[in-house]
Amino acid sequence: MSGFLKRLFGGTSRPLDYDKAKELAAHPDARVRSELAERQDVKAEILYFLAEDVDPDVRRRVAANVLAPAQANLLLASDQNDAVRGDLAAKITRIAPGLTAQEQDRLRRITYEALEVLARDQIPRIRQILAEALKDVANAPPEVIRRLARDAELAVAEPVLQFSPVLNDDDLLEIIGANPIPGALAAISRRSVVNTRVCDAIAATDDVDAIAVLLGNPSAQIREETLDRLADRAADIETWHKPFVERPQLSARTAGKLARFVAASLLQAMAARRDLGDEAAAAVAAVVARRIDEIEGAAEPKGVSDEAALLNRVRGLRAAGQLTETAIDTALSSGDAAFVVAALAELAGLSQRVVRKVVETQSAKGIVSIGWKAGMSASFGGQLQIKLLRLPSGRILQPRAGEHPLSADEMEWQLEFFGAQG
Repeated sequence: MSGFLKRLFGGTSRPLDYDKAKELAAHPDARVRSELAERQDVKAEILYFLAEDVDPDVRRRVAANVLAPAQANLLLASDQNDAVRGDLAAKITRIAPGLTAQEQDRLRRITYEALEVLARDQIPRIRQILAEALKDVANAPPEVIRRLARDAELAVAEPVLQFSPVLNDDDLLEIIGANPIPGALAAISRRSVVNTRVCDAIAATDDVDAIAVLLGNPSAQIREETLDRLADRAADIETWHKPFVERPQLSARTAGKLARFVAASLLQAMAARRDLGDEAAAAVAAVVARRIDEIEGAAEPKGVSDEAALLNRVRGLRAAGQLTETAIDTALSSGDAAFVVAALAELAGLSQRVVRKVVETQSAKGIVSIGWKAGMSASFGGQLQIKLLRLPSGRILQPRAGEHPLSADEMEWQLEFFGAQG
């Protein structure tokens, strides 16, 4: 077949004259027309004619041909064949950024129009080809980039949101404020430069994952006030702790807050930092020293007098009607685990040994059951799992429509089991 085509085209070295090309464009054999469609010595009108060929392989060859006229590209942008549009997208993203102000306005307009058609393609893979090709092109068509950035598919939107220099802060703020798809804010948070206004907008959302990425991006220009507000929310969000502690700059106020709740390993990292100012270093050192004392003290058994004093305090609060969920939550937030254990045991009618056993084994079912027995709400059972047991989010038993996640029988069984173990 290759010999036949060579004879038909008169060899590969000689240029093809116009009349011969017209004759071949109407040839009944689609393989002949395909060979013609990919040649580099064919007039533009011949390629435009072949762009309407009935055979998709012929149209694919035209779509991939860099010499195809802009009108052919625009025609093929709406082709019914996915492969044709895919080949066109791959080609046109290579040639479109090269169109300068010296190019003819009509040519540039038609080429950009073809890009816009492809950016609306119903097949995500076609749009993804565009996004990947244009993500770091500074003179890419702004309207095409903005459309891709708002795409419903993360595979399309993500590369543009993370890399495109065409998107300015106003574009990004508009996207952030429009309830974007999951993963979009994290992509923005990974940009090489995230300016202050964009950081503030992301920090004000409930997207925990995006904020974790933002905190871990050393190029993110997060204001001191914004970091301080995030530190107020960070105690129960473990994924924020490490990137927070590793931020290039921390104020004394923020550093002090972090030192109150991060894990012991991160405490050591904070204490070893050399980039904190004198005030921040002193604040961290003081809190770290106190936390270490608390950790070491918690490992030692309390004296009989300390336990008696704590028990008297708990019973006194209960008698006064003040041993409430709010009081226990306050103790949770301040890290007073001994009080929480004693209060739960008193309200649930259990021994402190049983409650401590549940805490030591990090039993989500056990602590939910104790909270239920103590008369706590279902949502507070979640707080006990997070703040007292320090469970990761994947292990937490969430309330079901405001109800406890276990049945009464299941919770009674848990209490009997730990009572026997205690």
